[in-house]
Amino acid sequence: MSRELKTLRNIGIIAHIDAGKTTVTEQMQYMSGAKHRAGSVDSGTTETDDDPEEQQRGITIYAACITFRWKDITINLLDTPGHVDFTAEVERCLRVLDGAVVVFSAREGVEAQSETVWRQATKYGVPRIVFINKLDREGADFYRVLEEIGPRLNADPVAIQIPVGQGPSHTSDPFRGVIDLIDMQMITFDAADKGKTLHVSEIPPELLEDAQGWRNEMLEKLYPLDETLFALAMEEKPIPAEAIRAALRQACIDIKLQPVLCGSALHGAGVQPLLDGVASYLPSPLDRPPVEGVDPKKRDKVLIRKPDPKEPFCGLVFKILPAKTGDLYWIRVYSGSLEANSRVYSPNRDKKENVAQLWQIHATKKERQGQINMLQCGDIACAIGPRDAITGDTICDTREMIELPSIQFAQAVISMAIEPENATERKKLSEVLEMLKRQDPTFRARENEESGQTLISGMGELHLDVIKNRLVRDFNLSVKFYKPRVSYRETIGKAATVQGQCNRMVGASQMFARLDVRFEPLEDPSAEVIVLDRSPPDKILPENLRQATLEELRNRAAGGGVIGSFPLTGIKISLLSSELAEVGSDEVAFRIAANDAFDQGLQAGTPTLLEPIMKMEITTPDDYMGEIVGDLQQRRAIIERTENRGAGTLIVALAPLKELFGYSSAIRSLSQGRASCSMEPSGYQAAPAQDADAFGM
Repeated sequence: MSRELKTLRNIGIIAHIDAGKTTVTEQMQYMSGAKHRAGSVDSGTTETDDDPEEQQRGITIYAACITFRWKDITINLLDTPGHVDFTAEVERCLRVLDGAVVVFSAREGVEAQSETVWRQATKYGVPRIVFINKLDREGADFYRVLEEIGPRLNADPVAIQIPVGQGPSHTSDPFRGVIDLIDMQMITFDAADKGKTLHVSEIPPELLEDAQGWRNEMLEKLYPLDETLFALAMEEKPIPAEAIRAALRQACIDIKLQPVLCGSALHGAGVQPLLDGVASYLPSPLDRPPVEGVDPKKRDKVLIRKPDPKEPFCGLVFKILPAKTGDLYWIRVYSGSLEANSRVYSPNRDKKENVAQLWQIHATKKERQGQINMLQCGDIACAIGPRDAITGDTICDTREMIELPSIQFAQAVISMAIEPENATERKKLSEVLEMLKRQDPTFRARENEESGQTLISGMGELHLDVIKNRLVRDFNLSVKFYKPRVSYRETIGKAATVQGQCNRMVGASQMFARLDVRFEPLEDPSAEVIVLDRSPPDKILPENLRQATLEELRNRAAGGGVIGSFPLTGIKISLLSSELAEVGSDEVAFRIAANDAFDQGLQAGTPTLLEPIMKMEITTPDDYMGEIVGDLQQRRAIIERTENRGAGTLIVALAPLKELFGYSSAIRSLSQGRASCSMEPSGYQAAPAQDADAFGM
């Protein structure tokens, strides 16, 4: 894997479902010569959607990695899912990528999951370029989508191409090419070889004025960011194309602008200029800041690792795929090098791990004949051998240790009870669920010893449906499945200060402890529980008693609430003061007092059941808007806004997840299959009183 770091691009393709991510990925491989023919999503022949579930549904479920060359650039590309149920795949990919291509449909524009993936990219500081796809579709509107990107995503897009025509071939002005605003030339794509042959020509006179206006707008955005361009403009000198590309590259890497390209990936139109854009504007590992971490032994000591082969080895495990020959640990190497048959340290687990083999990744599998001896900084590949590390863990040099920030994933919002048919299946089911948890950090499974059922939890109905199919199809398990149910949370409705006590005789000994503890609801009801010590200096407990008290409060908070033992969220628990005796005030006494305070605090704070709320975006022809709005109101939805979207209307609403089971079938029925809906978790709110009453409160 020897190559110059400056010629490496670690990129992801991210977008809302059906924007065309996988088709863009296929065409990139075809244009680069890595494939002789581009696969089709509809026929299930794409390289990166190689799972039977993906091929059957025609969507991406699992992130896949491919490596190919474009001119003098090596590209490691991660194709990610667009469905909200699998957003964790996008999260962990963006955590390790240097750049991203964000794909938008020219017809649908900025959609719900578009906002989610853009927000995730912003969270990790990932530079982006934009590709507005499907310009050959009915209702395509490049300019409307370009106009949406800025305000809806808090972005600053700059068009470096504009389309020549929009819409299918039977319209009066169909899409037939693009105008390059940097070189000021028109590019058309030969349909005979699916866009592989480009035809470059002068811009037709009737389009020249419009193109010049868009070029001026591009330059106006660049002048404040680049002194060279500004100086040339002030001197009224010609501005070279290479100077524009250099300014765009730096602005893109600094996340001040997002260059926008366009085309139709299905027909290969615009894909080669997009690959040139990846090479020209997205960063190499050398263009990214050094990664920061902490010393595992001295956690207040900040360490950095530069993208340099001479630095100590440091990498991040961002995905694990179980396999019979040994789990595949997908690793991004940030510094140094990693050799096969070596040992590394996992600071998150405080264990040393063996790395027996290293492989290049192809889609979601080891690449055929892709075994390698060494990984270098910047590489993305997989290792076989580690056992204890999990997704988000650092692996590093055994002597020069560092722990990088991990990956935080959203919590599951929906659950389903499953039950094995017999004792033999129970053991097998337990092993399979443990394996699935290693693979998918948003999947949860726990067994109820009383009922014998296992509760599995995920991000949505589709997520659980995929898990269910895998249990039956891939692992041949005989399991009963029950209806999905909402994953509630619990919090408190008001603040309360309570006194927890332990004052009892045990044999001839007196046990004594007294604690004043305050329970307060947090502004965000879905935030994690906070436990802290706010005791005045003269009331601080001896360290062993203090640690026992705080630990017991944290353990109780992790054990769930009093309504239905659902996870507790949105509470701040503060130890205000304490009292102890000269004899009998030990750790056990303070744990008992902490338990007493916890029970009182939850009751005094008014236990409150929280239900997950989903943000919905529904696109419907105007003819069906009345029926859809009426149905939403029956589902306790709050409509935030409506807006015209081409020939239809976009409805943005918030609704409780409990009311949305089976909604995809309902909306098809209401609109004769012509409306579409996407949804994503929006947070939690207090559930109706009757829901809490159902759990005996």
